[in-house]
Amino acid sequence: MNEQQNLITPNYNQPSNLPNATASLVLGIIAIVGAFCYGIVGVICGIIGLILANKDKKLYQASPEMYASSSYSTSNAGRICSIIGLILGAIFFLLIIIYFVMFGSLFMEAMRNGGKL
Repeated sequence: MNEQQNLITPNYNQPSNLPNATASLVLGIIAIVGAFCYGIVGVICGIIGLILANKDKKLYQASPEMYASSSYSTSNAGRICSIIGLILGAIFFLLIIIYFVMFGSLFMEAMRNGGKL
């Protein structure tokens, strides 16, 4: 009877997961993949994932006994992935801008010369 009662009543002494740990990891992975989609997807998802991971870091540092260390590790991995995705997205976005500026100027020069480079 006592075993059945332990299954019914929840254990409140277990540490809970951080609220945004999984979301920051998912956004960090999307940021890395999305960095190669003109860069802007990586930048946006990287910023959002970084904000969520930093909120979780503050929550964990305020009271580490309330949260599981595995969820802190997940949040930290999401933070690292978000930083990588943000950097890759920014670099790729700048390369796209440079590409359009260079070929746009070549196109304008060709139009001025009557279609000849």
